[in-house]
Amino acid sequence: MKFLITILTIMMTTAATAQNAKTTKSTFNQVTTVSIDINADPAIIWSLLTNASDFTRWNSTVTMLEGEIKLGEKIRLKSVLDEKRVFKIKIKEMNPETSMTWGDGKGSRVFILQELGNGITRFTMTEKIGGLTFPMWAKYLPPFEENFDQYASDLKKEAEAIAN
Repeated sequence: MKFLITILTIMMTTAATAQNAKTTKSTFNQVTTVSIDINADPAIIWSLLTNASDFTRWNSTVTMLEGEIKLGEKIRLKSVLDEKRVFKIKIKEMNPETSMTWGDGKGSRVFILQELGNGITRFTMTEKIGGLTFPMWAKYLPPFEENFDQYASDLKKEAEAIAN
């Protein structure tokens, strides 16, 4: 009986945290998307996504983030996917508690918050990278799915802890 309860607990935990990020590739670009439902108000999630000084505390996929996450500003970011590279990213669009877009010359990342009701917010993050030279460097890209799943899971965990 104890074994059955353990298996059911693992299955329920996995189902509750699985995001299943997906990547699609074409000749000139790659798109990776992840979505997760979070039991928190969009204001809480938005605060986490836009507070640069606190970002690395809750987000295990980002090892460094400098600058201010404000429209028109540039930030510097390091990811666990490539610890040696500093990404210089411009905040291109911000619609408070709804959406944000940031990116560089090779791509953009879009964050969307959608209220579903009953205190649940769907978080979706989509990154599109590419361009005419994409076929020359695409083979050097690491897989993004696990990183995107972890990002969404970290955000869910922190937002729900704050909400409760």
